[in-house]
Amino acid sequence: MAARLDESGGDDLVETHEINVTPFIDVMLVLLIIFMVAAPLATVDVPVDLPSSNAAPAARPEKPIFLSLRPDLSLILGNDRIDRAELAARLDALTEGDREQRIFVRADKTIPYGDVMAVMNEVRQAGYAKIGLVQLQVAEPAASAN
Repeated sequence: MAARLDESGGDDLVETHEINVTPFIDVMLVLLIIFMVAAPLATVDVPVDLPSSNAAPAARPEKPIFLSLRPDLSLILGNDRIDRAELAARLDALTEGDREQRIFVRADKTIPYGDVMAVMNEVRQAGYAKIGLVQLQVAEPAASAN
């Protein structure tokens, strides 16, 4: 608590009712410095030397070919359900043998990563090296439930 001398010259101390903010500012500056030093240490940084690209984004093809993987691991090519054994033949028929076309793979988010990779490997074994993964475009991040 701060005190000041009475202006009339007496020896009585009068209490001031103002908050001394200097200690609060000092504490805030110390906390700011601590967080500035600690924040870079808290992030996970995996050193990866990524290649740079100055290519323009690829245009969407007129008739994209979608291969969907459903939660029951069944395959849907376009709008038709197919067996895994006939995947290569159906891709060849749909692309008219053009193995340079991009195949867009869509998978339910509950499917394990290994199963998605197995389907992508089957597409590669069929001779199609250009594979794209499809995701939903989200405008804003969803708020987490409390």
